[in-house]
Amino acid sequence: MNTIREQEAARSGYGQEVSVVVSGCGTADARMVFDVLRAAFTTDRASVDVPQDLEGRRPTAWVVTVDVTEERVVSGSVVLGAPVSVDVQGGYWAVERLRRSLAHAFDVTVVGTVSGDQEEEVRLRLANRAAGA
Repeated sequence: MNTIREQEAARSGYGQEVSVVVSGCGTADARMVFDVLRAAFTTDRASVDVPQDLEGRRPTAWVVTVDVTEERVVSGSVVLGAPVSVDVQGGYWAVERLRRSLAHAFDVTVVGTVSGDQEEEVRLRLANRAAGA
């Protein structure tokens, strides 16, 4: 059941997209995060559009836009090689919906937030879920 805020956002078409930046991890972990996001929501990346390393020693970040209008439950085992930093930006209810969905697959910790009038930016740390969690 949608909350009143979710219903209003859906009617207005505002605040349904969340920008997600995955960084500080290898390509396999970035791909795992993208796969979970694609399983849970509609994204602007096709399944064949996988994260790749670039030549050089520069830090790499991978970006995806997620439409959180329709949420699907992610089930199954998801394993990361190491914790992953994820920066998400969007409307308050959209960011929260994305965070809750990621929590079905990962142990999600909010590391920091920056709040604005209509949107917020949140840094999340994704890690493997404990056995039986």
